[in-house]
Amino acid sequence: MTPTETVRCEIQGGIARVTLNRPEARNGINHGLAQALAVTARRCETDSSVRVVLLTGAGENFSAGGDLKDFVAQGDALPAHLREVTAAFHAAIASFTHMRAPVIAAVQGAAAGGGFSIVCACDMVIAADTASFVFAYSRIGLVPDGGCSYSLPRLIGMRRAMELALLNRRLSAAEAQAWGLVTEVVPAAQLVARSEAIARLLADGPTASFAAAKRLFHEGWRRDISPQLEAESRAMVEAAGSADGREGVAAFLEKRAPRFTGK
Repeated sequence: MTPTETVRCEIQGGIARVTLNRPEARNGINHGLAQALAVTARRCETDSSVRVVLLTGAGENFSAGGDLKDFVAQGDALPAHLREVTAAFHAAIASFTHMRAPVIAAVQGAAAGGGFSIVCACDMVIAADTASFVFAYSRIGLVPDGGCSYSLPRLIGMRRAMELALLNRRLSAAEAQAWGLVTEVVPAAQLVARSEAIARLLADGPTASFAAAKRLFHEGWRRDISPQLEAESRAMVEAAGSADGREGVAAFLEKRAPRFTGK
């Protein structure tokens, strides 16, 4: 399998469907997949036709994290190899975080290690009731990557983040939802349909407004409340003057469904 085949991407109707595609390795992250994911994420970030990203894993698992068989095969070259893998992986995470389009993860089976980090980087997470989530890094003597040391404490709090990091506790889908890691849990048979429905809902929505909200939330993690309030004010003024903003207000007053264009 070539690196470009390890991640599939189909863009249709404003939805970019991105699939981690190494099911025989539980969608383990090797150099090829990390590179392909970075290229795909960058494509989604720069393609103006992409209004939402739906990120899934092929087969029975979302992603079991780093491909340990591949890592072992590197021998003494492993540190240098991991530098290359994490550089590509982190480029993908940065693109998913910074892109205007909301990113939805649809999680089945295991989300572990790097797969867990991808989940943390997404804006919404829909999980099958059979899914599980585990930090996994310290179990193999490695450290967090994929931005999860930044995002995880902000999602679930420092105490719980440390518990997952130090004890490698495996969370069920229900526990992950209760902790704030997962948005919604559905029966496994309904995961695809529910994820597609949410993606369609977002793709048909006011995407410029979504992009502003996403930017404000992420920037808000890094600033004091006063500049954050000013940033919100500027964003509100911009939204109110946009075509979607005017359409949304008009549709509400006219008691009809809005027709958003993302402008």
